[in-house]
Amino acid sequence: MQWQEVRNIYPHQYVLLEILTSHTKDNVQYVDEVALVRAIQDPDEATKELFKCKDNNIVYHTGQEKITIEIRHNPLYRSRRHAD
Repeated sequence: MQWQEVRNIYPHQYVLLEILTSHTKDNVQYVDEVALVRAIQDPDEATKELFKCKDNNIVYHTGQEKITIEIRHNPLYRSRRHAD
């Protein structure tokens, strides 16, 4: 399914998607084809689902014209140190 089709069916909503095909250019992944898993009505639920996403699943808002994902090769992780 094309992103534009999803946007037409579920306007102004969050959706959980599986990325089927994509291409990369200049450290940006451009998603070409997706499979709709489900629509998400509540923004808080969308945030929770986003943190649970694995592999090729993403949560995205249909207000965006294209699905683009910045690729970070060396993400920085912050952690809190426990004082003993």
